[in-house]
Amino acid sequence: MTDLPKLFLIRHGETAWSISGQHTGRTDIALTPHGEDMARELAPLLAPVAFADVLTSPLIRSRRTCALATGDAPAQIEPDLAEWDYGEYEGLLTADIRKERPGWAIFRDGCPGGENLADVVARADRLLVRLRRAHGPLALFTHGHFGAILGARWLGLPGEAARHMALDPASISILGPKPREADVPMLLHWNIVPPARMAYQDLD
Repeated sequence: MTDLPKLFLIRHGETAWSISGQHTGRTDIALTPHGEDMARELAPLLAPVAFADVLTSPLIRSRRTCALATGDAPAQIEPDLAEWDYGEYEGLLTADIRKERPGWAIFRDGCPGGENLADVVARADRLLVRLRRAHGPLALFTHGHFGAILGARWLGLPGEAARHMALDPASISILGPKPREADVPMLLHWNIVPPARMAYQDLD
């Protein structure tokens, strides 16, 4: 097995729906002004890293975060970095979904007209097959639920483990090889945010 690359997993900044807690999958919602400021705050944290490639979800909230955090570095659109497709539950609150479907849990029940957990895990696994062949660190601009699942699958955990792995808006997580055992995947850092933004916010 070849040495594993280091992956910088970056969730996009704040949107109006991440504030409200609405499920934001394929709706192409923009960052709030504060979300743009949050993205800019990542720039000094990422600047020292010489990325081999920068990849971003096709959705505008990720692409804009990418541009602001990297100083408009060249970036490739990667469709597999898109958020969970919430289907009929797009734009809804969990509490509203449970009024119609008591006890609903996304990791167990999925989304009618959208993706279930197996679909998202398959997408994450497909992407990781390619990312593991990379030479040098990669920046991946993505979303809350998908980013958590990508982290779980990097570690070889079932996708459902991602329900325990929250990602704040405009956070950085680092996946990489175990020191001195470069073929062993590890979670090196998780959910790094500036100290002023340590309060937990719900996944979008």
